[in-house]
Amino acid sequence: MRFVWLALAVWGTIHPMYYFIGWFNANTWDIMAMVDAWHANAATSGLVWDLTVAAVTLTIWAIYESFSRKDYLALLAVPATFMIGVSCGLPLYLYLRSRPGAVRH
Repeated sequence: MRFVWLALAVWGTIHPMYYFIGWFNANTWDIMAMVDAWHANAATSGLVWDLTVAAVTLTIWAIYESFSRKDYLALLAVPATFMIGVSCGLPLYLYLRSRPGAVRH
């Protein structure tokens, strides 16, 4: 399963970034313009909030488990989640959590 988690983390990085970079190239590199585009209508706002709740949930889970398991490397998933997206952060966390030698209870 580790290979699956890693493959999903790579896909979850590359695929969304392809669209983000394309949008930035066509619409200037203004992050606030992208935030405005995320809220262009009710459907996109719903997706933004869906992913925001998922990102916060993943962050709380990763922090709680990383400290309780004393497996701090898995915390790399937190910045990946907010800098790239849940599509990278979740499979990255599962990949790091399942590595050989990771502390288990």
